[in-house]
Amino acid sequence: MRFSTRAEYGLRAMANLAQNYPKCISVKDISKVEGISVKYLERLIQELRKNNLVKSSKGKNGGYTLARNPKLLKVGKIVETLEGTIAPMKCNEAHCKIGGCSSRMVWNKLEIQIRKTLYGIKLSELI
Repeated sequence: MRFSTRAEYGLRAMANLAQNYPKCISVKDISKVEGISVKYLERLIQELRKNNLVKSSKGKNGGYTLARNPKLLKVGKIVETLEGTIAPMKCNEAHCKIGGCSSRMVWNKLEIQIRKTLYGIKLSELI
């Protein structure tokens, strides 16, 4: 199972915001420090803003900041916001030919462990 650059870059951007919390930081500044394209980063930040993980401020000292203290933000929430539901195997029971495969237990346990790990890490631990 692999996560995309959305999760990687999104976590790096959020860690950058956490380091500067509660100060507002521009996408351009995050882009320079993290080596992420401004255009790509803008899309990620908009998704995070839409899901109330970051907030924006306009004006000369505007930019983005975390919507809440990094000690309260879980890495799992950030990853799921950017990647979608964590599921190592997408089982489609309606089309299952054998009515529930024997390997399903493996995928369910793996999903539980991945979620437990990601939701067990606070954003503040990345800085």
